[in-house]
Amino acid sequence: MASQDSGWEWISSSAGLREACAEVVARGVVAVDTEFRRRDTFYPQIALLQLATEDKCWLVDPLSIDDHHAIGSLLVDHRVTKILHSASEDLEVFERWLGVAPVHWVDTQKAAAMLNMGFGLSYRGLVAALLDIELSKDETNSDWLARPLSEAQCQYAAADVQFLALCWPIIEGMAERRNILDWLYAESAAQTTGGRGPLAKFKSAWKLSTDQLAVLLALLDWRELTARATDKPRSWIVPDRTINELARVMPENKHKLSNIDGLPASSIRRYGASLLDVIAQGRALAKEVPPSPLPAPASAATRALAKRLAPALQDLAQGLSMNVEILMPNRELELLAREATGETIEIPPAWLGWRAEAVIRPMRDVAAKIGASPC
Repeated sequence: MASQDSGWEWISSSAGLREACAEVVARGVVAVDTEFRRRDTFYPQIALLQLATEDKCWLVDPLSIDDHHAIGSLLVDHRVTKILHSASEDLEVFERWLGVAPVHWVDTQKAAAMLNMGFGLSYRGLVAALLDIELSKDETNSDWLARPLSEAQCQYAAADVQFLALCWPIIEGMAERRNILDWLYAESAAQTTGGRGPLAKFKSAWKLSTDQLAVLLALLDWRELTARATDKPRSWIVPDRTINELARVMPENKHKLSNIDGLPASSIRRYGASLLDVIAQGRALAKEVPPSPLPAPASAATRALAKRLAPALQDLAQGLSMNVEILMPNRELELLAREATGETIEIPPAWLGWRAEAVIRPMRDVAAKIGASPC
């Protein structure tokens, strides 16, 4: 597919990809996006890669290219600034597809919050705010693995990076004037795949006994390995609520297993023996190496302190001209309150880097003063 009047070029060969990447390296900055499918698989299935500079756009077809080394090299090239928007899923795509994580890059959704433009700002919102252009959502739910892609799909995919490339100089200038450009890069570099960990969804896990907690952890490990090995969503293996029930009941045989809510006969046939083995192993491990107990919910006094810290965080956000949510989520305000009341906490990675002096130190000072004063 040749270059189109709409301003994009279709790349379907390794040689074409190398040429496009070489041109990007010469420009020194590129907007990047991916289209993928993840309906019935554990891993995202890459379907399209979009690249754009301020005046040129490439749509790369990974399904017809054997050698993707050029794009992997581009993503880790420190000489090239990569611009992505809301990049968490793209990072997963790159990790699975290419085995790399981008370097020297900026997530413009994070940048927008750091520039007080809105927290969780959509790409359409960003383009509307900075370029006064309204983008279409018509192809949002397209089947990107189908071939050939329609002209409308290609135009939609190209727009995802063409306007992003135009937004970047504006964002860069705003950040430079406020002397926080390094913070934008640092915030993006700190992003990782995997979210907050498997236990984040199990809010009541702190109530479990030592044996039950060990079994829960063993079941989560087993499900993760099984999902990866079969390339199926975690919920297709065993859903969260059933994992929780298995850990609570700890069934010892298939008869008791059949009484577990949410575990159909088909799952018992497929995974029953494995589940029983994992449960037994978890109970045995609990006696040898008991898991560390999980923290109970915050006390009323700690919750009250966290609530009193919220206005100070808001004031700090106003002073920094940032959206308050990018500074510290509510759950971390409570963590700060726990620390201030003498609990030992695990320091979140987000408390390091630029936030250490700009946010955490002043908020710790406020927490100490409020905690020492009468309510």
